Parts: sequence; C-alpha cells; structure tokens
Amino acid sequence: MKAGKLTKLALLTALALIIFIVELHFPNLIPLPGVKLGLANIITVYAVYKYSAKEVALIVVSRLLLGAFFSGNVSALMYSGAGAALCLIGMLLVKKVIPYKYIWLSSIVGAVLHNTGQIIVAVLIVGSFAVVSYYPILIISGCIAGAFTGICAQLLVKRELPENGK
Repeated sequence: MKAGKLTKLALLTALALIIFIVELHFPNLIPLPGVKLGLANIITVYAVYKYSAKEVALIVVSRLLLGAFFSGNVSALMYSGAGAALCLIGMLLVKKVIPYKYIWLSSIVGAVLHNTGQIIVAVLIVGSFAVVSYYPILIISGCIAGAFTGICAQLLVKRELPENGK
C-alpha cells in the first residue's frame, strides 16, 4: 500500500475514532442499551463507497479496537465487533446494487445488520431468546440513525465525486 493511501486511511480511522469518543459524551436520546446515533459510521459508509473492502475493513477494525481501548469498555467489543462485521459485509454487497446517490439506503441496511449482530451476540451470551423481544426497538432506532449517518456520508461523497458520479 502506498504511503498516500495509508495516510488517508489513517486519517479516516482517526476521524472515526474522534467522532466515536465525542459521541460517548452525548447523553443518550433513548436510554436503552445499544441505541445510539453511531456517528462514526458516517466514516464507514463514506469509506465503503470510496475504498476497497480490505481498506474499509482496516478502518473499521482499527476503530473498534482503539474505541474499546479508549472508552475502557472492552466487553462491548463482542457486540460491536459482530455488528460491525455484519454491517460491513452487508454494505459491501449492497454497494453493488445501490448507486452513489442512494448510499443513505446502504447505511440503513448496515444499521439493521449491525443491530442483528448485536442481538445474535446477546442471545449467545445471555443464553436466552428473550433478548430478541428487544430487536424491534433496535431496528427502528437503527433505521433512523442509519438514515441520518447515511445522508451525512452521502453529502461527503457527493462533494468529492465529479458530476458523472464515478
């Protein structure tokens, strides 16, 4: 990987980490576990449409590990890791059918898949399907947050793409 590309990826990782850390200090709009805006995902959605799958995975894994370290919440890494993996796979697949001007839809898909990963881990850890009753709340909040972060990412991509969208 060339130094310029590595520098851009490192800057995106740092930006996502800064956004994540700042968001930790916001009061939760809905005081339920797992419900948050996920503003750092603006960077992930942006990166999905600007970089290769391998490069985006590097950004996401780095942000997850550093975020767990800096927040002091390493136990949340299982939840966020599973969610991020499903989210990233889903967005990379959806990217093939959703054009640049609709990447906010990709973000909603990613948010739903992220919440799905969290619920799967919760079922495995708790050992009960009772936590699945919480899934509809996560899906609704995920769709709202995903739409917001997706629109933000779409605005970023739009600013950098030439008129033809390529």
